[in-house]
Amino acid sequence: MKTTRTYTMRARAEQAERTRARILDAAIELSAERPIAACTLPAVVERAQVSVQTILRIFGTREGLFEAARAHGEAAVRAERLADPDDVEASLDSLADHYELRGDAALLLLGQESWEPFAARITASGKRFHREWVESVFARTLERLSGTRRIEGLDLLVAATDVTTWKLWRRDRALGRDETLARMRELVASVCARLDPDIPH
Repeated sequence: MKTTRTYTMRARAEQAERTRARILDAAIELSAERPIAACTLPAVVERAQVSVQTILRIFGTREGLFEAARAHGEAAVRAERLADPDDVEASLDSLADHYELRGDAALLLLGQESWEPFAARITASGKRFHREWVESVFARTLERLSGTRRIEGLDLLVAATDVTTWKLWRRDRALGRDETLARMRELVASVCARLDPDIPH
């Protein structure tokens, strides 16, 4: 009897976690398609195929749901982006994959940051993370610089690998993923060479 009860409790817990993940994924998907204000509970209900009562039972409020979705999404982003200072090429390749998956969603959020406080929170966190990522990936280059020169180098590399730079080639010029990555790599190499001609590339 105890074994049966334990199995039943485990099965219910797993089902509850799947439901929670489905709701979070639905909220994140909607925020990639429409402004935050248009990501209503009925829209999440329809996408996740659950009831409003289920969402409120798990997350308490719409705000609670989107706060959980923000944390869930940030964890996914960190997991997707390799940051290996010993393999810059692979790190840039993972960045290209990340932008293919989430670049348009990031641009949609950036378009709302001046008037949507929740979008501004997400983009501010994303900007901090991108700067940290750049600092980690290009540690070998940056450690050879100091003071203002190091800050300048970090700023330039942040811009060279930013999602808005990706947009210029991938969306505005309609280049393919690999062509866009090649241009980003070329720009990164140019920045590094400008910062210190003695840095090997």
